[in-house]
Amino acid sequence: MFTTRPELSGDFGMVASTHWLASATGMGVLERGGNAFDAAVAAGFVLQVAEPHLNGPGGEVPILLWSEDDQKVSVVCGQGVAPAAATVERYTGMGLDVVPGTGLLAATVPGAFGGWMLMLERWGTWRLADVLAPAIHYAEHGVPVLGRIAATIASVEGLFTADWPTSAATWLPGGRVPDVGSKLANPVLAETYRRLVAEAEAACSTREGQIAAARAAWYEGFVAEAIARFCATTAWRDSSGEVHGGLLTGDDLARWTATVEDPVRLDYHGHTVCKTGPWGQGPVFLQQLALLSGFDLDAMGHLSADYVHTVTECAKLAFADREAWYGDADVPLADLLGEEYNARRRALVGDEASLELRPGAPGGRQPRLPAFPGPEGDTTGGAGARRTGGLGEPTIGQGGRRPGEQSEPAGGQAGGPAAGDEIVGPDGTVRGDTCHLDVVDRHGNMVSATPSGGWLQSSPIIPELGFCLGTRAQMFWLEEGLPASLRPGARPRTTLSPSFALRDGRPWLAFGTPGGDQQDQWSLAFFLAVVHGGLNLQEAIDAPMFHSEHFPSSFFPRGSRPGVVKVEERLDPGVVAELRRRGHLVEVDGPWSLGRLSAVARDGGFLRAAANPRGAQGYAVGR
Repeated sequence: MFTTRPELSGDFGMVASTHWLASATGMGVLERGGNAFDAAVAAGFVLQVAEPHLNGPGGEVPILLWSEDDQKVSVVCGQGVAPAAATVERYTGMGLDVVPGTGLLAATVPGAFGGWMLMLERWGTWRLADVLAPAIHYAEHGVPVLGRIAATIASVEGLFTADWPTSAATWLPGGRVPDVGSKLANPVLAETYRRLVAEAEAACSTREGQIAAARAAWYEGFVAEAIARFCATTAWRDSSGEVHGGLLTGDDLARWTATVEDPVRLDYHGHTVCKTGPWGQGPVFLQQLALLSGFDLDAMGHLSADYVHTVTECAKLAFADREAWYGDADVPLADLLGEEYNARRRALVGDEASLELRPGAPGGRQPRLPAFPGPEGDTTGGAGARRTGGLGEPTIGQGGRRPGEQSEPAGGQAGGPAAGDEIVGPDGTVRGDTCHLDVVDRHGNMVSATPSGGWLQSSPIIPELGFCLGTRAQMFWLEEGLPASLRPGARPRTTLSPSFALRDGRPWLAFGTPGGDQQDQWSLAFFLAVVHGGLNLQEAIDAPMFHSEHFPSSFFPRGSRPGVVKVEERLDPGVVAELRRRGHLVEVDGPWSLGRLSAVARDGGFLRAAANPRGAQGYAVGR
């Protein structure tokens, strides 16, 4: 099939990411003797500068990695937690029914720095100054302004000018939106990272000691002090339309640390797929595979009507369980991934499209859904809205999505600026997105990381630091008793979802994508295209993409679009017509509008890589 670029193959190293500067930075580290972990950290910090509308230092990062020394897959959790003062009562007492999608109330502890430092310390070989040098250079001297950066800044120009003057000072140089193709610098951020390096080198002479000192400066020193002071003394407008301050304190930052965990795993057709725990949406990928294992996708044919229908209906069931069961809590994963449970759930997939949200009852536990927004502000879901569906499992009738609900949009046109993904919805919701990067080195080490949050449009810039806080707390529910209820010290149920797969027990594939709730649909479509469609990495990325918007969004204001399936117009029109006949509400987007995947692999004695052409910024490099 036609591909927009070749699948890369070689034996030295491969880096693929959502921005060419990050990919080139990572490859430069490999060329100078660094390993995959050094390369990923350096590339990750460059993404903060090159894609400030998609991530920043105040955000978070989950990482899946394979260490040749350890001979195992590990998860690094760089997801910060809710402040100690963040209770449901505190928020509802302000008249809120959902956490605002922008501003200081939506901030969790910024976990990206801790996550990157933990990986560098435990598995890397480079010093702090070396991995930060490329990001400092680009922050000081500037990066080329992408069309999406300019469009994002233009969409919030009025907000910055009227309500967030510190953000205006950084993102409106000379008082105006920067031109596409011009250079955009952030010298204050460059100075923040220089100071981290200086304090770290003054504190200790060893590599590990300097990393520890930098972490202390971030979570207990000058960075933490500036964050705490800003949250305590600043009260500016957020997406609720009201003026609020922040709840993060120095103690919140000092108490938090990044962690290393074992992944959740599922075997599928000779492959073992590894994901984060259910504090993120990662296991929903595995639940979809568990359901699909009972269908003959090979016989259906890749991207046939039967294929797209079956994958979509299984996604609806798996994501319904995400809504009922996932969170930083005791989640019955063994039951959710078990064959008996999935055989019962699989029987719910019929010939017609379901328009209901149907969580299951793993181990006999009765599900409870949050009261999510419905049409014209109505709410559906929750315990009172439950009614019995097929096989004795609850079904929830859903309302329509509020305008502008999706905070992490789809990709854009290949070879041009993004299209079909509004930056500001009709309700004024300011949307962000996410980055992704994958690395494999000549030793066989592999990394899949999905940094996000702290977008330039998410929250006012902290003037002493040159970055803003993230808004991941919008994924909590302001309703007691749910796995994803807002609780002090809890992780929000993030959508960030890097992926790793072994084949016949050996490390094979690191992959992922931006896209919020779509991440574990686009990544799944890519994986299935390789496993069942027989496509190589680039062919699978370039293939026509699709996803469901049936279930509640993870982002403010948390609406849903029952039955809606989005497809790229390159999908066979006959398939589209058949999906509509089966009751799917198909929306046809531009030919290169959905998905932003990248991937690296160890395969047949080669290292391989591929990256997404949509949006004209992702690239893979290697040799």
